[in-house]
Amino acid sequence: MDKQRDFVLRTIEERGVKFVRLWFTDVLGTLKSVAIAPAEVEGAFGEGIGFDGSAIEGLTRSYESDLLAFPDPSTFQILPWRGEVDPTARMFCDITTPDGQPASAEPRNVLKRTLAKAADAGFTFYTHPEIEFYLLKSSRFGAEGPEPVDRAGYFDNVPGGTAHDFRRRAVRMLEDLGISVEYSHHEVGPGQNEIDLRYADALTMADNIMTFRTVVKEVAIEQGVHATFMPKPLAGEPGSGMHTHMSLFEGDVNAFYEEGAQYQLSRTGRQFIAGLLKHANEIALVTNQFVNSYKRLWGGDEAPSYITWGHNNRSALIRVPLYKPGKGGSARVEYRAIDSAANPYLAYSLMLAAGLKGIEEEYELGPEAEDNVWALSSAERRALGYQSLPSSMYDAIKLMEDSELVAETLGEQIFSYVLANKRREYDAYRSQVTQYELKSTLDVI
Repeated sequence: MDKQRDFVLRTIEERGVKFVRLWFTDVLGTLKSVAIAPAEVEGAFGEGIGFDGSAIEGLTRSYESDLLAFPDPSTFQILPWRGEVDPTARMFCDITTPDGQPASAEPRNVLKRTLAKAADAGFTFYTHPEIEFYLLKSSRFGAEGPEPVDRAGYFDNVPGGTAHDFRRRAVRMLEDLGISVEYSHHEVGPGQNEIDLRYADALTMADNIMTFRTVVKEVAIEQGVHATFMPKPLAGEPGSGMHTHMSLFEGDVNAFYEEGAQYQLSRTGRQFIAGLLKHANEIALVTNQFVNSYKRLWGGDEAPSYITWGHNNRSALIRVPLYKPGKGGSARVEYRAIDSAANPYLAYSLMLAAGLKGIEEEYELGPEAEDNVWALSSAERRALGYQSLPSSMYDAIKLMEDSELVAETLGEQIFSYVLANKRREYDAYRSQVTQYELKSTLDVI
């Protein structure tokens, strides 16, 4: 840690950094930032930066509002979009109480606690997200809704197009920030794009996702367009997911791999999937945290609606990707419900906790879904025992309320805050009179 701190202080001096932004998130995953002068960085490492936690969504209660932000030197990066004028860097922070205890309601600490539990069981948790988002001509919209920057489709090459230039610029910025990109391409929807980040341990990846969203927003502003991670911004078009590939390692050995097993998937891997399936409904309010999230899940296209697993089956909630011969380290499972608006710290905490529960309790994995689940009739799905994911935020709230797993993983404060916040959001949503209602009933009743 001392070497990392020395590196940060030396780099600040050598690069002429003028501002250092200290980053953390609130419970809903909104990025928070406070800028300090370079002269204050050494003191921040040792003593932290004090702030009023009660002013941050869900972070603490008013009667225990004083909190400290301690920058994590391992996350230091120069922000490339600031250029050479007033060079600016950033570090993610660990949030503590004045007596040095980790703040119980800080999302990054929640993930650290869950990762520590996995470590006690001998596991390191790795994730690899495929992040989708839309590029729109503007954040403003008329009666027809938002206007995408193009009408291109899946894998389309649009020479000179906004999306092509956008992805090139965004990927370059991410690489400058030390975030490795595996793929980037146009997605199915008009103006929809996907950038896949190369796998990393879950804490690093959650930090990377928060940085990724900022990079995408900054590049969009630079190019005169608007980027959104809203799960379903366009009616009749695909929503934006954040399909996440996951694996557990025991040292250098992939715990999900077993040579000769079906799909080369180990018993540990099967139990992990069983845990995710059993608790999928309970964690949905965090993996899909907005009213709009459920319009993605139930809006058709490739969003999963039913709690199933399958080998290379894109209609399933959990997919076991095609095994790469000779690459046991690549064995993994893909969770397809999580959307691009989720708080990655909390969502990854719950996904890991669900999988670990399956391993601890030795859950048995049921039969895989071999057919296209979307194409089955309701009666066929019932006969096969396929449960559905929540169809609305209201359903998700009810399912999370009674979850011991979620309460234990998030802690009492975040658990209560999320439920209260989402009840308010749903009450506000259902009180609206929509354009659909006016168009369909105003003239005929």
